[in-house]
Amino acid sequence: MSSARVTRSGRKALESGESDKLPSRGIRGKKGVQVVYDSAEDVEKKLKWEPPNWQKHLENIRQMRRGRDAPVDQMGAEKCFDQNAAPEVMRYQVLLSLMLSSQTKDQVTSAAMTKLREHGLTVQKILETGEETLGKLIYPVGFWKSKVKYIKQTTEILREKYGGDIPDNVAELVKLPGVGPKMAHLVMDIAWNKVSGIGVDTHVHRISNRLKWVKKETKSPEDTRVALEDWMSRDLWSEINWLLVGFGQQICLPVSPRCSECLNRDICPGAKKKKDFFL
Repeated sequence: MSSARVTRSGRKALESGESDKLPSRGIRGKKGVQVVYDSAEDVEKKLKWEPPNWQKHLENIRQMRRGRDAPVDQMGAEKCFDQNAAPEVMRYQVLLSLMLSSQTKDQVTSAAMTKLREHGLTVQKILETGEETLGKLIYPVGFWKSKVKYIKQTTEILREKYGGDIPDNVAELVKLPGVGPKMAHLVMDIAWNKVSGIGVDTHVHRISNRLKWVKKETKSPEDTRVALEDWMSRDLWSEINWLLVGFGQQICLPVSPRCSECLNRDICPGAKKKKDFFL
């Protein structure tokens, strides 16, 4: 039996790692005083921070995203690879689509991936393709010149070290040229069907801060990922990226968000700062 409250000394015991020394308190009942201990699980649950209204925020965003008609739904990384290709080729194409997507709109990434697939999008074919030709195929994705070099370098590593496949863990993925944490977690989810972390891009980063889904304002997507994973249930991690990205593309825009159209307008900390949204 566990108590319903956490004492100050109980909090201190948990934070110091001495969960086996959590204090007891007496409860007087018909059979006298009964000693009741706070379990470590009870105390930890009560100490865990969660954002106010986050469940309602999430429910409303799901409702607004029910049509799945944002650019990410039609042209995101999950739509850019050849689903009839060999598994290792599909995984390679997922990786490249995410490398191209950085600082690039989904429409542009999708167009570049279409040209690459028509050209031949396998490890061997890309290694046989000159940088000038590759550049013409992926232009005008953001930072296309740098991405040409990253793609060539990464593809060479995949052939030499991974037999033409891609790494199956985040630690090895982020060692590849041009691959960061966000891409690595999305690759794990899409290519390997494994949830390793939340893929946080600029949309997820922005919206998480607007909704106050982070304890304090975060300065980078990676900081946001760590903050979200600290409280968010792991079974939500895979959903959050596509859900918030599409929401950010359609309603919670970077500039002039459409708060008047948002179901969270009355409970969003970000929207409440601008009274004109409710006029």
